[in-house]
Amino acid sequence: MNITDLIAPARVVCRSDVASKKRVLDLVSELIASGGSGCGSREIFDSLVGRERLGSTGLGHGVALPHGRIPGAEQALGAFVKLARGVDFDAIDQQPVDLVFALLVPEHFTDEHLKILAHLAEMFSDRAFCQSLREAADDATLYQRLAAWSAVSRATTS
Repeated sequence: MNITDLIAPARVVCRSDVASKKRVLDLVSELIASGGSGCGSREIFDSLVGRERLGSTGLGHGVALPHGRIPGAEQALGAFVKLARGVDFDAIDQQPVDLVFALLVPEHFTDEHLKILAHLAEMFSDRAFCQSLREAADDATLYQRLAAWSAVSRATTS
């Protein structure tokens, strides 16, 4: 899987000043909706919040992977936000989250959903990679670093 299949430069935001989990989920919902998901930001937000009610998607080490399913969505889409300051995301390690990759998948995605989440979990468990994202100064650099990890990952597993 190539991460650029999920995100586009317009759905990558560096240094957002949102200050709560709710606002983070609202922001990524708007970003995904703008990416041609065929769904409104409110519907996406409700899906992400519904999933969070089942248990936090805060992985620890400052990373969260909120995700949801939507009937009628045509493809998996993502958005990535690097926060200026970490927010409480009820992460497993109780640390604030500053790196958020949100994922929306069609309702019928089952295996694909799990494969994408596994890929993202592997990606964001790479501490050096996460540090490089935290050091990015603008949206374009952030997008390039996300895309580059994917390229490296594919080259080593092929």
